Amino acid sequence: MLIEQVPTVFRKLFPKTVWRLQKPEKTVYLTFDDGPIPEETPFVLDLLRQHNIKATFFCVGENVKKHPEIFQMVLNEGHKVGNHTYNHLAGLTNFSKKYIENVGKADEYIHSKLFRPPHGTFRYEQFVFLRRNYTIVFWDVVTRDYNCKLSGDDVLNIVKKYTRNGSIIVFHDSLKASKNMRYALPRAIEYLKSEGYKFDVLSDETING
Repeated sequence: MLIEQVPTVFRKLFPKTVWRLQKPEKTVYLTFDDGPIPEETPFVLDLLRQHNIKATFFCVGENVKKHPEIFQMVLNEGHKVGNHTYNHLAGLTNFSKKYIENVGKADEYIHSKLFRPPHGTFRYEQFVFLRRNYTIVFWDVVTRDYNCKLSGDDVLNIVKKYTRNGSIIVFHDSLKASKNMRYALPRAIEYLKSEGYKFDVLSDETING
């Protein structure tokens, strides 16, 4: 549970950040990290289109630069995007100046005020600086679809076990997560719909409204 759903005490270490959005109606927020890439992102877009769902994609700037047509597809279909650094950079193992510059480089391609740190961690001084210019979005449920030791059913069961009203759920449109994501995502959507959840995107209105 420490990974799949971070305890409240840890969340309090990063004030004024977004982990979960409680709403009057049963609502969840699908998010996708690490894309866009042609091998996986179109699959996600097709599935979301079939279900008339809008989601939020936290993009790696280098991938946006390499695949601008895929990034444009995300935007054209009405999804929201966020910054996930330029090189999927880990904050804890990089000096703050380099990390902040990397986020800025990604912003040249992504143009979003939403930011999610890769691996869900960064140094406190990085957090303080970035909070001035970005809404920092973590998650309420991380599916761990990237973990090759888990099966697709394991990933699906994480969604079933931990999702609640307002959950921000993380999948990955990446090669590493491909097998588990492609298995679990469509089944998770069907499950969440059967449980009466509606889907929304992360935006200034949904976060602050």
